[in-house]
Amino acid sequence: MEKAIKFTPELTDLIKQGKKTTTWRLFDDKNLSEGDSIILATRDGEVITDFGRTKIEKMVVRTFRTLKPEDYIGHQPVEDLVLGYRKYYGDRVNLDTEVKIIHFGKIEIF
Repeated sequence: MEKAIKFTPELTDLIKQGKKTTTWRLFDDKNLSEGDSIILATRDGEVITDFGRTKIEKMVVRTFRTLKPEDYIGHQPVEDLVLGYRKYYGDRVNLDTEVKIIHFGKIEIF
C-alpha cells in the first residue's frame, strides 16, 4: 500500500507547476523513508483528491534550528517557521522540533 502525503490547493498548484519539489513533514505518522513510493493528494476542507505519484528521492532530518540553506531548495518560502507550522501541527512546534525534509523524485501528475 502506497503512503499518501496531502497538500493544500495552493501547494498542489506549485507542485504541478514544478516549483515545489520538496516538502517538510513534522511528527511523521507514516514512517516515511527514502525510496518510498507516495501518492500526492490535495486536501480541500474535507475533500481529498489524489493528483500525482512520486518516490522519495532523498530525505534529511533536522530541527528547525539546524535547517541549512539547501533545505529550502524546492520548498515554498516560510516567513516564521514556528508560527507557520503551528497552523498545521499546533503548539507543540518549536525550534527544536524535528523536520523531515523530503525531496521528490520525478513526479507523475494525473
